Amino acid sequence: MGELQKMYRTVQDDHFPKNMEISFYDDATPKQSLLYERAVWNIAGEEKGLRYGENPGQEAALYRLINGNLTLGNVTCIQPGRWLVSDVELLQSGKHPGKTNLTDVDNALNILRYFHDTPMAVIVKHNNPCGAAKGATLAEAYHKAYFADRIAAFGGAVAVNRPMDKETAEAIAASYTEVVAAPEFEEGVMEIFSRHKNLRVMRINAIENLARYVAVPVLDYKSLIDGGLIVQTSYIPKVRTAADLMKAETEYKGTRYAVKRQPTAAETDDMIFGWLVESGITSNSVIFVKNGATVAIGTGEQDRVGVAEIAVDKAYRKRQDRYAFERFGTPWALLEDELKRQEIIEEVKAENADLKGSVMVSDAFFPFRDGIDIGLKQGVSAVVQPGGSIRDFEVIEACNEYGAAMMFTGERSFKH
Repeated sequence: MGELQKMYRTVQDDHFPKNMEISFYDDATPKQSLLYERAVWNIAGEEKGLRYGENPGQEAALYRLINGNLTLGNVTCIQPGRWLVSDVELLQSGKHPGKTNLTDVDNALNILRYFHDTPMAVIVKHNNPCGAAKGATLAEAYHKAYFADRIAAFGGAVAVNRPMDKETAEAIAASYTEVVAAPEFEEGVMEIFSRHKNLRVMRINAIENLARYVAVPVLDYKSLIDGGLIVQTSYIPKVRTAADLMKAETEYKGTRYAVKRQPTAAETDDMIFGWLVESGITSNSVIFVKNGATVAIGTGEQDRVGVAEIAVDKAYRKRQDRYAFERFGTPWALLEDELKRQEIIEEVKAENADLKGSVMVSDAFFPFRDGIDIGLKQGVSAVVQPGGSIRDFEVIEACNEYGAAMMFTGERSFKH
């Protein structure tokens, strides 16, 4: 057992070069290159980059872009010097970070960049958000994000878009967290975090400037097992305001179909919030949001009905756990009092696990109405999805039967 535990503490040697250059050229255009340098940190006298990759035993390195200005077609990618995670400042780290720590923070920033006008917190685990929420204060945003899925947040990465204050820091320190990332840390915050010596506290100086990254693409590489590469420009949601949404309407066999009820202002706000959070979730996904916070996140499934069912199931289980923890200081799994358990079950059932009045968000169209019915039966009041299915008319009819609003985005949000 000791040897098994040791592998997670071991810094993996790497043989990656100090600098890396990637060149692009063809017969018609001049050669363009991107030059990178390897990032390292000195922790406890040991100068090293990443501890290991996705798993112990995998060598890994972090490179930051230091030179180059690549243009593909009409797209000019991010230029050097605008670093975020690739130039992270470790204020506290009992051990070197691993690849998953940085990619979790990076995906949190991928979501946070769309929310600069309000305090926002995103908790990421395994490159998917456990919870994401806006709030009047940073502490409120974190509280809502944390209790969206307290169980999944265990050992996750927390990223916020405001300076970390003591109230929020105390809330974070009350549970086990792997990483905290913020643009700045107010006086007294680091003393709170120092209680957990292996907590990685990262200052990312450009977080406050995330708005400049909203519509800026980067190159996205996918390595194939045969050594090949797929290169694409990163996904940038075109729908970022209410004006970008489209009416849910279609024509099928000469008959015109349209959703009768238009969304309220609050529903529209949640549609935009949910669609932008969706951009950081692994497809195939369906999520539910309400009042600027995620209620449940279903992700990574092969079929849309299944992922909708998973999201609903998670909403019920996580709500039961939240009530047990808030009221009795005990996780649902350890709550033995049968009377208390039954009371919580009935309460969660009566409110449909807070799904009533929520917005259902789907990263791709519903091929049939069975997927959207999963949410509508729980009291979902509005839906946002790409549209474009041959059977959009079925989905429109479903919304009209339940009196729900729906809008189309006209774009898909897959993240493989």
